[in-house]
Amino acid sequence: MGAIVIKSSNSKNLRLLTLLAEQLGEEVSKLSTEQVEDLHLGLLMKKEKTGKTVSRTAIFKHLDS
Repeated sequence: MGAIVIKSSNSKNLRLLTLLAEQLGEEVSKLSTEQVEDLHLGLLMKKEKTGKTVSRTAIFKHLDS
């Protein structure tokens, strides 16, 4: 199963794309702004994952600087 996310500020285009996908027999899910932000955060976290463990102290020291 594959999926795409199309983000647009033009609601007319989104309605047209939704209609096209539905006519092609595909499932369409609408995401809230918060859900899109969560998706982006998750993708960024996956990209930056190193597998290394970092101490709490090191994290807070970095945040304080």
